[in-house]
Amino acid sequence: MVSIDTFRKLALSFPEATEEPHFEKISFRVRKKIFATYDDKNKRACIKLSEVGQGVFSSAGKAIIYPVANKWGKQGWTLIELKKVRKDLFADALTTAYCEVAPQKLAEQVRPQ
Repeated sequence: MVSIDTFRKLALSFPEATEEPHFEKISFRVRKKIFATYDDKNKRACIKLSEVGQGVFSSAGKAIIYPVANKWGKQGWTLIELKKVRKDLFADALTTAYCEVAPQKLAEQVRPQ
């Protein structure tokens, strides 16, 4: 299980990451681009992955990590059930989402190529 405090601490540890409201959710951004949101009502994260990354992380279990069920899902937006996901898997998925959205030089600081 991953708490909002753990989510926030990890998301804000990335270079230039910020926390901002996004409708009724909390968003985490890098240079104004969203890489993750938090839905408090459903205790769920939504992260931006590539199509390949989405497939890889979804293989951990469709009840834990799965594409959004509409055209946003086809663009890589992926839901994570925070009550069910292991912390290490979540950290890897969130890092991947950050690197997907961040400019290359910032992404390299997190995950060198």
